[in-house]
Amino acid sequence: MNKKRDVKVVAINAMIACVYAVLTILCSGLSYGAIQLRFSEIFIFLAFYNKKYIPGLIIGCFLANIPSPLGFADIIFGTLATTLATIVMYKVSNLYIGAIAGAVINGIIVGGELYFILHLPFFMNMFYVFVGEFIVLLVGCFLFKEIQKHDDFMQKYLLS
Repeated sequence: MNKKRDVKVVAINAMIACVYAVLTILCSGLSYGAIQLRFSEIFIFLAFYNKKYIPGLIIGCFLANIPSPLGFADIIFGTLATTLATIVMYKVSNLYIGAIAGAVINGIIVGGELYFILHLPFFMNMFYVFVGEFIVLLVGCFLFKEIQKHDDFMQKYLLS
């Protein structure tokens, strides 16, 4: 990689992190807790197309979890969930499988976090987090399927 390309990748990751964090915080009423629709999670599909976007997604999640009502635990476990979801998203070859895997990972980790921190029923919270995440990621599947129809956009922005 040349220096110019390295700077471009860092800048793109900074933008991804910023948009992820700001969108999560702006929608904070839906972003935190047992029943959550974290719309910024749609961005984890960027990892499906190119692993170079994973750092921005992880940093964005980390920043978004700083104001979480669950505090330090959400910074650690929420960021861990997104980290694992982005890695799996990069490794799978089907958007829908990636969506299911991401929802399961978040359901287990964040459901466990809610269980240990707030002493809420594990399986109920795992299910709630899974459903919220799955809804968001299903929307993301349809969104990215539409984006895939535009080869010029895909080549210029997602795959390069």
